[in-house]
Amino acid sequence: MQGEMVEAWKDNLLNKLSKGKSEVETAEELFSKTRNKFEETAEEKRKVEQLRTIEQRGRTYNEYVQEFKKIARESRYKKQPLIEEFKRGLSRRIRRKLVEAKSSLCTIEE
Repeated sequence: MQGEMVEAWKDNLLNKLSKGKSEVETAEELFSKTRNKFEETAEEKRKVEQLRTIEQRGRTYNEYVQEFKKIARESRYKKQPLIEEFKRGLSRRIRRKLVEAKSSLCTIEE
């Protein structure tokens, strides 16, 4: 973290501490919790990047769907952004058919 993010994090932490709502009691707990939070964030970021780059290519539709769902579970993407990433990775032929469809699709299953 750098710049304004550090200041916002510090302000939030100091606010919690001043209200006696801190989730940690020692500096060691704080460092451990902070380290774990950033590790989770790095993993989520990796999964989001995978979602943004996954493509059907030579795979069958079912293979693509299963791989996409596996990555999506761990990405924390929800609803419309998840559906948009899913459609983006489909083959051109399938994407074209989706564009030609009269109704707007709202789930991966649709």
